[in-house]
Amino acid sequence: MSADPVRQIADAVLYEGYLLWPYRHSALKNQRRWTWGRVEPGEALQAQVLLDGCAPAVEAVARFLQVVAVDDHEEGVEREVRAPGVIDFPPLTGRVETRSEPLRRGRHRITVRVVNTSADAKLAGAHVILQAASGSFVSMTEPEASDACENVGTWPALAGPPGDRSTMLCAPFILDDHPRVAPESPGDLFDGAEIDELLVLSILSMTDSERAAMRDADPRARAILERCEALSPEQLMRLHGTLRDPRGTW
Repeated sequence: MSADPVRQIADAVLYEGYLLWPYRHSALKNQRRWTWGRVEPGEALQAQVLLDGCAPAVEAVARFLQVVAVDDHEEGVEREVRAPGVIDFPPLTGRVETRSEPLRRGRHRITVRVVNTSADAKLAGAHVILQAASGSFVSMTEPEASDACENVGTWPALAGPPGDRSTMLCAPFILDDHPRVAPESPGDLFDGAEIDELLVLSILSMTDSERAAMRDADPRARAILERCEALSPEQLMRLHGTLRDPRGTW
């Protein structure tokens, strides 16, 4: 897992739903895999945000999985393209566009579009990371930002530590500002609709033949299995019974 807290969240977004319990390709839900952030041929993802600053300088990076067919299932190859840039990973083609518009003195609207021009290839887990060299992004929870911006297939959230307004993570689902991975998490499980503790216990209760199938399914599935098998009793207990005040900090 990346040490960069923004990349930790971005990686969780990228692989959300990538491979689901029971983590075997024989399972129908993994043969017909569904993930957030799919951009089909002829479609585009658009991220639009406000930035306060006299001379905006923003770096934009689009990240996604290139969906490829492998035997009787699909797998994803991780891709990253800086804007403006060309998507050219045969047979996947497209472009990442960016523009800045002044709205009033000291405020600009930044737009990034991820366009899929392929004939039949698709993107999955698509999202955008915006980094401002100067200035401050405006939270989408502020009325002016939500009124002035049009986002298609994405929701921009302030990223990084609380109080930091230099980074936006534009994800294909709604996140609170300044999201972070729970410190109890032992690593990615890809299935945010399930409780980590239950997934870990389910993996540990698998038969030898089921574990062998999981090891053969995908390198990431193998990593999940090996990580769960190596958990100590103390690490397992950390996943049980944690309560937090939603109004406070972690």
